[in-house]
Amino acid sequence: MKYNNPYFKENKPHHTKTGFINRGLSCTPAQLERAVCSGKEIVILDEHSNHSHADVQKWQANRKKNKLPLPPKKGYDNFISEWMQPVELNGHQDAVWWLGHASMMLRLDGQIILIDPVLTDRISPVSFWGPKRLTPAPISIDELPSVDLILISHNHYDHLDKKTITSIFKINPQVKIFAPLGLKSWFSQLGISNVIELDWWDDDSFEGIKITFTPAKHWSVRTLFDKNRSLWGGYTIKNSNVNFYFSGDSAYTESLHAIYDNLGPFDLICLPIGAYMPRWLMQLAHMDPQGAVKLYQYFGQPKVIPIHWGVFELGDESLDEPPIELSIALKDAGLAESNFFPFKIGQRIDLPLL
Repeated sequence: MKYNNPYFKENKPHHTKTGFINRGLSCTPAQLERAVCSGKEIVILDEHSNHSHADVQKWQANRKKNKLPLPPKKGYDNFISEWMQPVELNGHQDAVWWLGHASMMLRLDGQIILIDPVLTDRISPVSFWGPKRLTPAPISIDELPSVDLILISHNHYDHLDKKTITSIFKINPQVKIFAPLGLKSWFSQLGISNVIELDWWDDDSFEGIKITFTPAKHWSVRTLFDKNRSLWGGYTIKNSNVNFYFSGDSAYTESLHAIYDNLGPFDLICLPIGAYMPRWLMQLAHMDPQGAVKLYQYFGQPKVIPIHWGVFELGDESLDEPPIELSIALKDAGLAESNFFPFKIGQRIDLPLL
């Protein structure tokens, strides 16, 4: 049966009648409205971010042949010892914690906000197969403070984890969730109804904190039948002390500059630096350190928390390669001394920044 996108709006370039697409990432609703009024077309096309089945098979065959990814140079135990620390929750001041991969926790104005929380051992529809967590979570679900708000960037298993979500909801039934268009029904099936769906550039507020859903160059799929039926993106979170940007999963594209142009400047940003190998395949949907450095420069070089590395072996690079590649990218850009350097999983930054 043919699927008809219930969210489809003809005046939105990234909407299609059957789902969503990476088109017009830099076109805000206001810009589109002005373009219609002036009779000009303001649609910027980006490449599709979907991988062909043949490309994925080619990658998997090469990965198996060369036994990729290789272990960290000093082994997994030494990597964990160097790059993970337990979360420290003391105090009441605003703060942000990197919980590993793309999972973030913020405390703003006394509210606890989680972004893409994944605190279980495997990112897969089944418990016995799929990418396994190789670096322990720096905090367990039971150790989390009372959660007030969850932001979900898209439906991939390394960003939307059923076990984590249901466990948090069981402890915090009052929790509110912001998610992209198309994901409300997924939460409804779990008995979670306090969900607000957002389109690119939509904003909402939570206890005086402004949340805006931002474009990203990526894709979505969770089953054999739902490819690109839900949207993907990132978030900005703003209160009186901080303007924070979380990219979500995204390939590098100059269209992302519009986020800074319309919502910046930012005090603190999270940019992905992992799952970039092999580049010929991953560059369609993931940012490598070089792309992250380009975006960092355009965004005015604020403080960065590098994410999307160090936990799951999603690309062909070893767990310890992204920080090395980031150092090379910064040096090549003439930015050896910068606000862009790796953090430990579990590390905390107090806000506002000094």
